[in-house]
Amino acid sequence: MLIENIRNFCIVAHIDHGKSTLADRLLEYTNTIPLSQMRPQILDGMDIERERGITIRSKTIRMNYRTDDGREYILDLIDTPGHVDFSYEISRAMIACEGAILVVDASQGVEAQTLANVFLARKANLKIIPVINKIDLATADIEETKKQIKEILNIDTEPILVSAKEGIGIKEVLNAIITKLPSPKCNPDSNLRAILFDSFYDSYKGVVVYSRVFDGEMRSGMKLTLVSSNRSYELLELGHIQIKMIPCEKLTPGEVGYLIAGIKNIHEVRIGDTIIEKDKVPEKIETHYTEVKPFVFAGLYTINPGEYDNLRTALEKLHLTDASFQYTPVSSHTLGPGFHCGFLGSLHMEIVKERLEREYKVDLILTPPNVVYRVKTIKKEAEIDNPTKFPPYNEIIEIQEPCVKVTIISPVAYLSNVMELCKNHRGNYVEMQQVDANHVIIIFELPLAEIIVGFYDSLKSVSKGYASFDYEHIGYKPGPLVKLEILINNQTIDAFSYIIHESKSQTTGRKVVEKLKELIPRHLFQIPIQAKIKNHIVAREDIAGYRKDVIAKLYGGDVTRKRKLLEKQKDGKKKMKQFGKVEIPQEVFFALVKESL
Repeated sequence: MLIENIRNFCIVAHIDHGKSTLADRLLEYTNTIPLSQMRPQILDGMDIERERGITIRSKTIRMNYRTDDGREYILDLIDTPGHVDFSYEISRAMIACEGAILVVDASQGVEAQTLANVFLARKANLKIIPVINKIDLATADIEETKKQIKEILNIDTEPILVSAKEGIGIKEVLNAIITKLPSPKCNPDSNLRAILFDSFYDSYKGVVVYSRVFDGEMRSGMKLTLVSSNRSYELLELGHIQIKMIPCEKLTPGEVGYLIAGIKNIHEVRIGDTIIEKDKVPEKIETHYTEVKPFVFAGLYTINPGEYDNLRTALEKLHLTDASFQYTPVSSHTLGPGFHCGFLGSLHMEIVKERLEREYKVDLILTPPNVVYRVKTIKKEAEIDNPTKFPPYNEIIEIQEPCVKVTIISPVAYLSNVMELCKNHRGNYVEMQQVDANHVIIIFELPLAEIIVGFYDSLKSVSKGYASFDYEHIGYKPGPLVKLEILINNQTIDAFSYIIHESKSQTTGRKVVEKLKELIPRHLFQIPIQAKIKNHIVAREDIAGYRKDVIAKLYGGDVTRKRKLLEKQKDGKKKMKQFGKVEIPQEVFFALVKESL
């Protein structure tokens, strides 16, 4: 295939604007998938994606398309996620593309993640084709959406009107891909230079790598070298991706495909790495590999300690398909051995946990999430990603917390509600921009810890579901932060510890102990639940123990007989409270994770 007849592009949009449905129609129109095998959201292979109606991982597929004048083209499509937590997936997909289809819902208009996607596409120097989807809806406002694309996104290209559900405008999208998107810029005569942009683990074949060839060509049997790790492998199989993998003898410049090279160690594969032929260095090497930094941390523990090895194996395999989360082994006095994991956001955390339980059959306990803090002490400076690492107060000079710039697009009618919500989450107002008569863009600076749990749900609640938000990290700022510890039966439970702003510490402490009183079942002895800040108890609740009427069997006699039995019961309760173990059901951990603290 000639290089000028190849188009590599991705589809990007805010969540639920119709990316996957548009991809379905493109696959249908190009006869890539027979109608008998077609199903909604066919590129979303995981059950969790189909149930939630969201794309979690980028999907790659090749389409062969013949135009009306008989010319044949190869169209390599990458369908990307829409949620802010998975922006890493979008950026790594863009390194394999020359263009992007930007989908905007005609009834919702430009939203926060739409704005973020345009920024990522421009940063990657992609040609953007705007598409207005869902034009068949009664609530569609096409002219207003066109105006927003031009004024907010600064895109002058006339949008293509589409109804992916009804199949309207699909041919126009394909023609725009061919006429408006550039063909790959490659050098066929140079030594091999390819980019590794995705991968997954196959139990039989090992690591399967998705790659885009920039210069030279990739042939079966070739010796390959991964630049960042400087490891070499023999290329055993390569081919194209069309729902299933189709082997071929070579991948030419500009083509996207898969390769299998007998890679067994999942940690040797790094997304964004450059692939070259062994001992043949190309004229230029542009590596796109960057170490992904997680921003939200939580502990993962197995309910059955005997499943620890299964969890470790599952995390190793999942880490290959999702390189954006990290994990390190830890041990909790309460929960036993487990892993301290880093995620890109709270949704990302939920997805990883659910995938581990579904795909690898591991029953898990997830501790409440926290972020990374920087602490300057009289001895050293350190980063704290776990409350158990919090230093003594008398050694602390300064504590800094990560902050984000939040961009919210909201109807004017809910402006005051949104402003109040941000201020209640310790937000600092930055600026506001009037989009049109009905919408505004509001920018706030907030601590990351304030938005990782419950903020998105609260925003949807105060705006009746119409507001959307996106955020970017802007660094660290100092603040009065303290460690909130929870004691159950006078024993500190490290899984329930928090690092929190001092102004919210007492309120949060009371909230947690009250919630735990509701969730922890009664035992045979009284259970005190306490919240401690700076060695002071700021809140306490008691779970009453079960009582047995030990004097019920008495039918007469001296009162001293009753007192003797009651004293014996009292001593037994005291001993039980001292040595008894409090059983904390896993539902308690789940409830606290979902609770907006």
